[in-house]
Amino acid sequence: MQKSFPFSLRLAGWLISAVLIVIILYTLRELLVPLTFSVLFAVLLYPICSVLERWRVPRLWAITVAQILFFAVLIGLIYLASVQIVSVGEELPRLEKKANYWINQGRDFLSDNFGLSRRKQLTEGSKYLTEALKNSGSILTGAVATTTGTLASAALVPLFVFFFLLYRDFFRRFFYQVFDNRHKRRVDQAIRRIYEVVQGYLVGLVSVILIVGVMNSAGLLMLGVPHAIFFGFFAACLLLIPYIGLLIGSLLPALMALVSLDSPMYAVGVLAVFGVIQLLEGNFITPYIVGSKVSVNPLAAMIVLILGGQLWGVSGLILALPVTAITKVIFDSVDALKPFGYLLGEAEEGAPLPVKFPTLSEE
Repeated sequence: MQKSFPFSLRLAGWLISAVLIVIILYTLRELLVPLTFSVLFAVLLYPICSVLERWRVPRLWAITVAQILFFAVLIGLIYLASVQIVSVGEELPRLEKKANYWINQGRDFLSDNFGLSRRKQLTEGSKYLTEALKNSGSILTGAVATTTGTLASAALVPLFVFFFLLYRDFFRRFFYQVFDNRHKRRVDQAIRRIYEVVQGYLVGLVSVILIVGVMNSAGLLMLGVPHAIFFGFFAACLLLIPYIGLLIGSLLPALMALVSLDSPMYAVGVLAVFGVIQLLEGNFITPYIVGSKVSVNPLAAMIVLILGGQLWGVSGLILALPVTAITKVIFDSVDALKPFGYLLGEAEEGAPLPVKFPTLSEE
C-alpha cells in the first residue's frame, strides 16, 4: 500500500512521525524512563522466575523471591561501595594538605613566569568564587529537584518490574491481537529476539564491567594509587555510559594520584593506563562480548547516544543502546520498516546493496 504514495509524501510522513516520537519521548520522560528500566530489569530477572516456576513455585512468589535476591545483591554492592567511600574520606586531611601544596606551587609558577602577583591571583580567585557562589543556589535547587524526581521514579521501578513479570502472558496475547493471529509466529520470533538481545546485552555488560574493573584495579595497584580496587571498579561501572564513561572515571584516580603521590607523573600514568584500557575495551572486549548481541553500527550508536542524552540526560545515555537494539529487532520484523533496521545495523563491507534507493520522482 505504501508504494502507491509518492516518495516525497512518504518521506514527509517519516519526518513528521520522527518529530512526534521525539516530542512524546521528551514530554513523557518522567514515565518512560522508569518504564524502560523496568523492562530491562524484568528481562534480567525472568530466568530466575522461570526456573522457580518450573519448580512448581507460584508465579507471584517466584517474582517476589527474584526481586528479593536482586535487591539483596544491589544492597550488598552499595554497602561495599559505602565502606570504600568512608575509607577514601579518611584520606581527606592528607589530600587537603597536598592540594594546598600544589596550589601554592601553581601560584608560584604563575608569579614567576607570567608576572601575576599573589595579590592579583587572590583577587581574581575571590571574584570567580563569588560568581560561583551566586550561581550555586540555582544549581543546588536544580540538583535537589532532579534528585528528588529521580528517586521518586526509581521507587516505581520495582512495582513496574513486578507487573511486567506477572502479566507477561497477558502482554503477549495483546501483541497477538494487535498484529493478528495470522502473524503469531512472527510475533513470537520478535519477542524471543528482543529477549535474547536484552539478555545478551545485560549479561555482556556485566561481564565487561568485571573484566575492565580487574584491569583498572591491576593498573592502579602497579602505580601505587591508594584505594585502587574502588577506583578501578567505580570507573568500570561508568561503562554504563558508552564510549565516554571510562574516560570520565579516570579523572578521579588521576586526581588522587596527583595529590597523594610524590610526582605528577603518576597522574599521567593513570591517564595512560586508562587510555590503553579504553582502547582495548572499545575495540576488542566490548565488540567481542556485547557486539554480537547488539548489532548497531557505530555511527547510529553515536547519534542515539547524543539524542538520548539530550532527551533523558544520563538515563538516556545508559538506555540508548539497548533501546536502539530493541527498536532494530522491531524494524527487522516489520516489512515496511526493514530499511530502517538495515540502516541501524552493521554495514557489510563489499556486499551489494540489498535495496534500490528510490528517487523523488518514483511513484
